[in-house]
Amino acid sequence: MSNPSSPGIAILGAGIFVKTQYIPRLAEISDLVVLKAIWSRTEESAKGAVEIARKHFPEVKCKWGDDGLNEIIQDSSIVGVAVVVAAETMVEMSLKMLKAGKHVLQEKPAAASISEIETAISSYRNISADSPCRPIWAVAENYRFEPAFVELKKLIAETGDMMNVQLIIEGSMNSSNPYFSSSWRRNLSGGFILDMGVHYIAGLRMLVGCEVASVSATTSHVDKTLPGPDNITSNFQLENGCSGVFVMVVSSRSPKILWRVVGLKGTVQLERGVEGGRHGYMATIYGEGGTSRTIFYPFSGVTEELKAFFNDISETSKEQEPRLSYVEGARDVAVLEAMLESGAKNGAVVPVTKF
Repeated sequence: MSNPSSPGIAILGAGIFVKTQYIPRLAEISDLVVLKAIWSRTEESAKGAVEIARKHFPEVKCKWGDDGLNEIIQDSSIVGVAVVVAAETMVEMSLKMLKAGKHVLQEKPAAASISEIETAISSYRNISADSPCRPIWAVAENYRFEPAFVELKKLIAETGDMMNVQLIIEGSMNSSNPYFSSSWRRNLSGGFILDMGVHYIAGLRMLVGCEVASVSATTSHVDKTLPGPDNITSNFQLENGCSGVFVMVVSSRSPKILWRVVGLKGTVQLERGVEGGRHGYMATIYGEGGTSRTIFYPFSGVTEELKAFFNDISETSKEQEPRLSYVEGARDVAVLEAMLESGAKNGAVVPVTKF
C-alpha cells in the first residue's frame, strides 16, 4: 500500500523494460513511492503499461503525446520521473524534466556519445545554477547496487596488490531475446556493445575501485543479424597501474558473464549463475593454499537503486547517493567509446575521457 506522504513519480516510457522490470520492482516497494502516471508517445502503448501497473497502483493515470507530457510537467505532486525512452531522445527528455524542476532517474546508457554527455553536463549545471532546489539527475545502473558487487568489492582488499583483471562477456542477444529487434539499440553508435557493455564496465569500475586510464582494442562484425561491431577484445590500463582484458561477444551459443581480479595473495571471481531457480551471481574467493569459498547473491540491484533514488528525492535526504550520479554513468560510456574508437583505429591506444 502506498504511503500518501511518499514522493509522487511518473514513468516516461512504456516499453518492455518498464513492463517487466520497473512496474514489478516498484510494486515491491510501493510503501516508498506513489506511481502517479505512465507516459508514452502513443495512447495505445501508455494504456498497455498502465493496465499492468493498476494491479499495484490503482490510481495511476495514463498520459501520452505532448499534452500528456505537459500535464506531468505541470503536476506539482509529481516530484520525480523515471526516463525510460529510446536512447536517442533520453538526454533531451531528461533535461526537459530537470528544467521543469523534476528529479530524474534516467535509464542507461547516460548518452550515446561523449560529445552528447559533455553538452548535457553543461546544460545540467546551468539548470542547477538557476534552480533554487537543485534537481537530482541520476542514471539507473543497477550493477552498482547488486549485493554481489558491493560485498566482493570489500573482499578484494584481502587479495593484496592487484596483478590482473579479466572480464569475459559472452552474451545471448539473439532472435529469442525481447530486445533483439529494438530499433534504437540497433541504430545506436556502438550498437549492443554500448547498450549492454555499460553494465559490465560499471561492474569493473566498482570492483577495482579506480578508473580505466587507456585502452587498445580490436573489433569485428561476424554475426550479420546484429549491428556491427558485435565482437570486441580490449586491453585496458587502470590508473592504479594494473592491466586487464575485456572480451565481449554480443551473441554466443554458450552465454557466460565473468569478472576475475587476480591479486598477490588471492583471487576473486564473480560469475552470473542460477541457484535454486534464482538468477544472480556466484562470488568465489580463492585464498592462499588452494582454499576457496563461494557465496550466491540473487539479483536485487534494480530494487536497490530505486530505493536509493526515492531516498534521495525524499525531504529527509541530505546528499545524493554517489553510485546514481550522472557522472558515474558518463564514465561507463567513456570507457566503451574509447574501446570502440581504438577498434576503428586498428588497436591504437586511446586515453579514456575523464569526467
